[in-house]
Amino acid sequence: METKSNQSISVERDLAKLLLSVIIPVRNEAESICDCLASLTRQSEEDFSLGRDWELIVVDDASTDATRQIAMEIAGVTVLESPAPAAGWTGKTNALWFAAQQARGKWLLFTDASTLHEIGDLRRAIHEAERYKVALLSYNPRQLVRGFLQRALMTLIFADLAQVYPPRLVNLPDSRVAAADGRFLLIRRDVYQRIGGHKAVQGSLMEDVELAQRCKQSREALRLRFAPDAVSARTVRSLGAMCEAWRKNLVLLFPDALSRGLWRLFQTALLFGLPLLAAWLYLTVARTPVIWAVGLWWAWRVRIHYANAAKAHFPVADTLLSPLALPLYSWLLLDSWMRKRLRRKMTWKGREYTR
Repeated sequence: METKSNQSISVERDLAKLLLSVIIPVRNEAESICDCLASLTRQSEEDFSLGRDWELIVVDDASTDATRQIAMEIAGVTVLESPAPAAGWTGKTNALWFAAQQARGKWLLFTDASTLHEIGDLRRAIHEAERYKVALLSYNPRQLVRGFLQRALMTLIFADLAQVYPPRLVNLPDSRVAAADGRFLLIRRDVYQRIGGHKAVQGSLMEDVELAQRCKQSREALRLRFAPDAVSARTVRSLGAMCEAWRKNLVLLFPDALSRGLWRLFQTALLFGLPLLAAWLYLTVARTPVIWAVGLWWAWRVRIHYANAAKAHFPVADTLLSPLALPLYSWLLLDSWMRKRLRRKMTWKGREYTR
């Protein structure tokens, strides 16, 4: 498939309007882009046809691998080349803003190369947004994780996200809580333009959350929900790469990253240290009431931990494994906070950004 020139796309945009534009920013996503695009191109049906009712845009942000070539070989996909980001922009916000200006849809769906879409999720999402009369609809995907430590760690992180950004409050018009998941973010085009789109959050590394905040500040309705029926998302393949990504994000997602990290360390000491204390008391002091008190306190803390972990919507096995990742999660929170406090710059996907 040939790449369309910016001029020809601009002409086509003026000639026709579509219901939906799906926009995927990519930068060295050769391992995942093919499966993502395959799941999207399968969405086309007789009354919801790719090319006639909706369009699929991949915007390449200076990939150095085969990402661009893979996308160009898939029928129905429009491939754009993002210009180099200007000072103050991140590569992702620059690519998304550029693609949004070329898009022709009444609705814009921003999604990631790591996502896999269920049949019919695009049209159902538009119907859901219209049914609830919201300007922005976002889905939290089902997480596809590998390895016991990844499973345990992701359970803890998403449980905390559900606590800080509860969908119930996000969806309340009078609540100040606003959030969205950039892996599936559907927004009405006119609202996107009115709030400034990605240009208004050009320097943000959490552009999805900030877009949602701008929507709510403009008195636009939001809807956020866990949607395993619609979309799933793969984590990065290695534990090291996943930790690097979360070190960047945690301090941005959790303003209380320092106190949260210290609390998680204390929780680690409780969950692993109290059984050892009970065993030591039994062997040395043998004070049964004290042992019972320690045991009941430990059981109470375990119950609270699992009640919170269940909010992440991960499988039961992953929830049961979650205490094993507490030391790692504590370190990631504290390291993320230290990086923000001590380092003025950070590197992400080969680019250096000033905080």
